[in-house]
Amino acid sequence: MATKTVQRVSTVTIRFAGDSGDGMQLTGDRFTSVTAKVGNDLATLPDFPAEIRAPAGSLPGVSGFQLHFADHDILTPGDAPDVLVAMNPAALRTNLDDLVPGGTIVVNSDAFTRGNLKKAQYATNPLDDGSLAGYRVFPVPITTLTVGALEGSELSSKDKQRAKNMFALGLMSFMYSRPIEATEAWIAAKFGRREEIAAGNIAALRAGWAFGETTELFSHVYEVGPAALPAGRYRQITGNQALTYGLVAAAQRAQLPLFLGSYPITPASDILHELSRLKHFGVRTFQAEDEIAGVGAALGAAFAGSLAVTTTSGPGVALKGETIGLAVSVELPLLVVNIQRGGPSTGLPTKTEQSDLLQAMYGRNGEAPVPIVAASTPGDCFDAAIEAARIAIRYRTPVMLLSDGYLANGAEPWRLPDVEALPDLAPHVGFATGPNVDGEFWPFQRDPDTLARPWAIPGTPGLEHRIGGLEKADGRGNISYDPDNHHRMTELRAAKVAGIARDIPPLTVDGAEGARVLVLGWGSTYGPIRAAVRRVRERGLRVARAHLRHLNPFPANTGEVLRGFDRILVPEMNLGQLRLLLRAAYLVDARGYNRVAGLPFTTTELEEAIVAEVAQFQQREAS
Repeated sequence: MATKTVQRVSTVTIRFAGDSGDGMQLTGDRFTSVTAKVGNDLATLPDFPAEIRAPAGSLPGVSGFQLHFADHDILTPGDAPDVLVAMNPAALRTNLDDLVPGGTIVVNSDAFTRGNLKKAQYATNPLDDGSLAGYRVFPVPITTLTVGALEGSELSSKDKQRAKNMFALGLMSFMYSRPIEATEAWIAAKFGRREEIAAGNIAALRAGWAFGETTELFSHVYEVGPAALPAGRYRQITGNQALTYGLVAAAQRAQLPLFLGSYPITPASDILHELSRLKHFGVRTFQAEDEIAGVGAALGAAFAGSLAVTTTSGPGVALKGETIGLAVSVELPLLVVNIQRGGPSTGLPTKTEQSDLLQAMYGRNGEAPVPIVAASTPGDCFDAAIEAARIAIRYRTPVMLLSDGYLANGAEPWRLPDVEALPDLAPHVGFATGPNVDGEFWPFQRDPDTLARPWAIPGTPGLEHRIGGLEKADGRGNISYDPDNHHRMTELRAAKVAGIARDIPPLTVDGAEGARVLVLGWGSTYGPIRAAVRRVRERGLRVARAHLRHLNPFPANTGEVLRGFDRILVPEMNLGQLRLLLRAAYLVDARGYNRVAGLPFTTTELEEAIVAEVAQFQQREAS
């Protein structure tokens, strides 16, 4: 047995990449789960093609999973991988340029056949032609070793080869001191009904570990110690999982049944899948035949007294627009969850983007304002869901909850909350019980503080009232074509949303003392912006940072905060949508750093953008 030197490092970024049928997402997820159990802080970035099954070995068919883990607080999945595990030539070609100079490459040398090299557009074999001389390259015949480890197994030849991702996982687990017992237990549970599959994958996992332990190819193993996270009980969680649990928690704290009306769409489908497993919490899920039916059913559930939710992405929001406008008109609580993805139209279904802010703000006919809440990290999706539900219930309004593909699929350690400390939403429900004006029930008799109308459950004697998209008379709720009434109702609906600003926290600024430049973000730019500002400050520059959760209405002090700085930089994964809103609302010279590449910002690019902004300001001041 070879003696391995243990090298302790503080942070590592690994990317697993292979054909979309090679199980790279599963491999990355299992490595992440064990890393979370070890106690590292972590962030992940799954990246996979939109095609259900792209041609094997092709460049468009490459699937990747990047994991950044460390013994300290981290904020992003890493700018560039230190280690690339490439299962075929296409995976190497599409990911090589991202690797850090001098980085480590572990390749499945069995896959570097003439046919696969041609599919990856290699004229020569990069393992032999010297083109990888700037990297530490470890060719490993992963497929051969996997099949050899399963000799005598009842598995077919194809199934034996499919287990090669477990071999790779075992090898990398050994190299980075990750235990494999938890993964063995997970395999046994997942394939419990097919013992030969479970046994084969466990054998491949152990073979990968044993190869790393005995081969002379690797002289080092690496250790990354646990991070000093705040005390508490943690679990690994993705944004869609956290959002799901937030919806359930909101329904429980409101003492309402939870109803989801949804049509499957990437990257929102996992919320439907997760909620369908939680019926024991009073959850009802309806997989509709299309987007319009999904939101229609959800609005019907809101009318009937449920916490109603519809989940989708940008294309689905476009189809749901008329019904969301109906929810504005009838003033009922409805959560519209938009997990943003690359557009326009079908666009980049599996890539991330922040390009639906203006759609959320204005994407309906008529004057139809809705509150907008945006999550900032995978774990924050839990709290954002509860906040969106609170606003919807208290103000009797549809609320747009924005996440995106990066948050939805990315994972991080999440500290389980104290359930009793979560907001109590039940007092905001207040179902109508009887007449409210001179022995009559007026469905639009408003609360003087919130302008919310009563929530009347259909079928309650004495609470009969009209419903539908035609304009209603203020107070009584009868159909009205009176122009002055329409103007008044339009203003009331707008004033109700604007008044929410009194009921949300003020915008807080980090590092305002002495800073003349403010970096302002929203949504999933939180991690990259915070990491970049941290680096800029380490370089001695004074830069302030703020992040918006509420995008309509903005916090009441937003204008005051913005006018306190000479320069405002707004990084967005769009062409400047928040910047446009800020300039219109506050007449400030907000400037943008905008990139729409289907990927989250890197810390380095934002650092450079902030430094450039500071330099321009200093140059102007000097002149």
